[in-house]
Amino acid sequence: MVNLDQQIKSIQDKLQQLLKQQVLLQKENLQLRKELEKATALNAEKQHLVVTLQQQVDAVKLGSGSLNEAEKAALSKRIDGYLKEIDQCLALLNT
Repeated sequence: MVNLDQQIKSIQDKLQQLLKQQVLLQKENLQLRKELEKATALNAEKQHLVVTLQQQVDAVKLGSGSLNEAEKAALSKRIDGYLKEIDQCLALLNT
C-alpha cells in the first residue's frame, strides 16, 4: 500500500512539473509569436521603403537620361506591370 502511495505521489509530482513546464512554454510561444509579428511588420516596412527608393532612383535616372538599354527595358517592364495592375483594379471596380 505504501509503495502504491509513493508511486501515486511521484506521478502527481511529475504531472505538476509537466504542467509548470507547459505554462512556461506557452508564455515563450506567445512571446515568440509577438516578436515574429513585429519582425514581419518591420520587414514589410523595409520592403516598402526599398521599393519607394528604387522608384526614386529610377525617376532620377529617367530625368537625367542616364538609363542604359537594360535599365530602360527593366523600367518599361515594371511600368507595364503597374499598368496591368491598375487595369485589373479598374476592372474590379467596374463589376
